[in-house]
Amino acid sequence: MRIHESSPADRGISKKLRLQAPRYLASYYFPDKPFGDFVGHLRNEDLEKQTFYDETFDIVVTLDVMEHLFDPAKVYQEIYRTLCKGGLYIHTFPIRKWLIDGATPRAEQTSSGKVKLLVEPPEYHGSPMGESLVTYDYGYDVASQIAEWAPFDVRISRFWDQRHGIIGDYTEVIVCRKPG
Repeated sequence: MRIHESSPADRGISKKLRLQAPRYLASYYFPDKPFGDFVGHLRNEDLEKQTFYDETFDIVVTLDVMEHLFDPAKVYQEIYRTLCKGGLYIHTFPIRKWLIDGATPRAEQTSSGKVKLLVEPPEYHGSPMGESLVTYDYGYDVASQIAEWAPFDVRISRFWDQRHGIIGDYTEVIVCRKPG
């Protein structure tokens, strides 16, 4: 299968895909480099404006990426565009169980490119590329909002598996399927 993973880590499923999936492609966001070019073994991509052709991938994976992007609607539309019919977008992001709203912005990017904080204090998460600003909080009804942004079939699964140590908050996996 043709698999695109944005912002992979060097562990877990990212490492397994890299080692075992011959048609796996990893990408990162390097804003100072040309998009579509490679920086080492990583393709440079802006998830909001991807350089891939339509219907390029069978599977797209992002793990804890969506909460760091400024325009999630555009990202879902781009991933939908790059997936083949029947393709899957498998991803994770923190779902705040106390929020009802689908997506609540914490920061925005102004037309001049500066970041404007909407919620104080700012929240940052560690990533393979350093600290990343959290730009959105997602609530439990985010599935319907995703389906509004792009016509995916959306399923959210929450895991509690003591035997494997998968317990606590933020264990949701979101799977979006492109009909077809």
